[in-house]
Amino acid sequence: MSGIELRATLEVALAGGFCGALGFWVLSERLAYAGESLSHGLLPGLVLAALAGAPLLLGAAGGALVAAGLIALAARDPRVGPDTGTAVAVTGLVGLGSLLALAPDAPPRLEELLFGDPLGATGGDIAAAASLLAGLQRPLAASVFDPAGAAALGLRPLSMRLALLALMATAIAIAVHGLGALLVLAVLVGPPIAVRRHARTPQAAMVAGALVAAAAGAGGIQLSALAGTAAGASVALVLCAAAALGAALPRRALRPAARGQAAR
Repeated sequence: MSGIELRATLEVALAGGFCGALGFWVLSERLAYAGESLSHGLLPGLVLAALAGAPLLLGAAGGALVAAGLIALAARDPRVGPDTGTAVAVTGLVGLGSLLALAPDAPPRLEELLFGDPLGATGGDIAAAASLLAGLQRPLAASVFDPAGAAALGLRPLSMRLALLALMATAIAIAVHGLGALLVLAVLVGPPIAVRRHARTPQAAMVAGALVAAAAGAGGIQLSALAGTAAGASVALVLCAAAALGAALPRRALRPAARGQAAR
């Protein structure tokens, strides 16, 4: 394995490890559509960062914040409803990103913003992914493994949901470099779909999802090297294949206590 492939594998394994664990709660709280909206809505931020020569992570973070704000504002209009408002906001942001990308000064390789480029991972990208995995696993674990303690601290269900949205936005901003704005959702929903029917507890589902995401990332990089295909698309394809395989296998239900915890 070359140095480029090793860096790419390390990046997708680190980012995928956290996203795979977080994905269980994204699906449990029915936030997959919100994740898709954020991942597509941050395209203008990515293009502006590329035009300015700034780090894509900075553009992704800024784009995610703007997208989240616009989606929240659009969803508050009772005349159109949250789903329609979100769809309008995201479509407008994608259109704006496309217009910026077609400008004369736009970067020539727009496909890297849309489909990712894990082979272009730098030491800073790997450090960001490692920081995400190390820095956010404690608040996530505290909120989902110790709900009684969280309640004792005065955390309400709405607060927990907002915290989960913040974690999801951060994870998307980190992982979008490797998988792009169009494919990053695969690392959030693929692993939990693959394992949630077979894990007996939420804790087991999170661990298994993290392992599936990391393994799929490594497998996708190897597939890309052997078949000569795009690295980001190859990783997303392996993630989708893992989800399809896990969904096709016989169901293994959660324990009753675990089902109650997952429902919260």
